[in-house]
Amino acid sequence: MRKLVLATRNPGKIREFQRLLSEYASDIEVLGLNEFPDMPDVEETGDSFEANSLLKASAVAEFTKLPAIADDSGLAVDYLGGAPGIYSARYSGVHGDDQANLEKVLREMEGVSNRSAQFVCAAAFV
Repeated sequence: MRKLVLATRNPGKIREFQRLLSEYASDIEVLGLNEFPDMPDVEETGDSFEANSLLKASAVAEFTKLPAIADDSGLAVDYLGGAPGIYSARYSGVHGDDQANLEKVLREMEGVSNRSAQFVCAAAFV
């Protein structure tokens, strides 16, 4: 069986990807980063979703010596010039505090009637 590493420790994301992939390539086993406990965190130093997903996929492929898929995603609010963008997970200053991140965006949007925004996701395969 061929192996593919999904650059995440989220078991739900791994199961869902395996389920989707099994419809087209049942000979591929999807592994997550939990299978590689010594894999260091990859610093997202890119200036775009594409750059960050490529950084992660490249680092995971190099470390595991297996093909890797990584993604980077976030919220891009038009009024805020695309912010929080690549900083969505740490927009409030605390990484992963979704409630604080949401509250900061809402404070910055107070009184703004056009609240158009997009959820952006970029994926890379290495």
